[in-house]
Amino acid sequence: MSRNIAERRDRIAVVAFDGITPFHLSVPCIVFGEDRTAAGEPHFHLTVCAVQAGMLQTNAGFAITVTHGLGVLRHADVVVVPSWCDDLRPAPPALLRALQAAHRRGAVIVGLCLGAFVLAEAGLLDGRPATTHWKLAPEFARRYPRVALQAEVLYVEDGLILTSAGTAAGIDCCLHLLRVRCGAEAANRAARRMVVAPHRQGGQAQYIEQPVPTAADGDRLAPLLQWMGERLDTAHVLDDLAGRALMTRRTFTRRFREVTGTTVGQWLQNQRLALAQRLLEATDQPVEQVATLAGFGSAVSLRKHFVAAFKVSPTMYRRQFSRSTAGA
Repeated sequence: MSRNIAERRDRIAVVAFDGITPFHLSVPCIVFGEDRTAAGEPHFHLTVCAVQAGMLQTNAGFAITVTHGLGVLRHADVVVVPSWCDDLRPAPPALLRALQAAHRRGAVIVGLCLGAFVLAEAGLLDGRPATTHWKLAPEFARRYPRVALQAEVLYVEDGLILTSAGTAAGIDCCLHLLRVRCGAEAANRAARRMVVAPHRQGGQAQYIEQPVPTAADGDRLAPLLQWMGERLDTAHVLDDLAGRALMTRRTFTRRFREVTGTTVGQWLQNQRLALAQRLLEATDQPVEQVATLAGFGSAVSLRKHFVAAFKVSPTMYRRQFSRSTAGA
């Protein structure tokens, strides 16, 4: 039987360094560091460490005290490198060796924003897809030509390696990791506490060309998105959606991408996958019924898209994260 996910005690090691940005350090600490056992939610053992324990300066004018050295990486299940220094200085050799050793023994390694530069310097990204902040993507590509850089996306997961784009994408990446390890509902609850979007797929664009849509377009698309989200089991025709938004097909597809950062088809698929996760966790509906309710039409179609997105079948996902199984 599966272990109750509230009993999970994965060890998370977050690497701090002199000149770190407090926000970037806080992201994994907020997502993984809160004790949620009283609410029956998964709890992690999070430790902040540094090359040398002691006082570290932040780039915000105050200092922090780190009491652990890199030794904690020898036992961590997940190692997170927050955004690295803006000047992209070389990482200390001791850190590179510790990351390489953690990777060899099977730990998950995460590079948030410019932290991807550190992972690449350690050779962990050679031959892999990865991302980083779009503004420094050209420099990343110049330094690390053996990495398959995907500069336009929010985050990339490749086996036990994850990298993210800048700032808010670090939150998306950590919530994704929480979702993978503890289920969609745990990640959704964490997102609600943080008052952030519960799920943005990694393939979504890093930035939206027009961050603040015009009032008219916003008024048209907001209710449409809600309407579509309430009808995920229905096939949607692009021309019909454009007509409902009172736009031409061309204008609608352009404005939809500008507002959401993705295409209509991809947005629908992301929403359907998220619904399927919730149904698998919270209900005893047969997989065939979950596929119908989530808009995939058949269990075969659901399995195909589910495995592609989450690297696990719907049945195995339910065994791992179903509330009834977790309490068994």
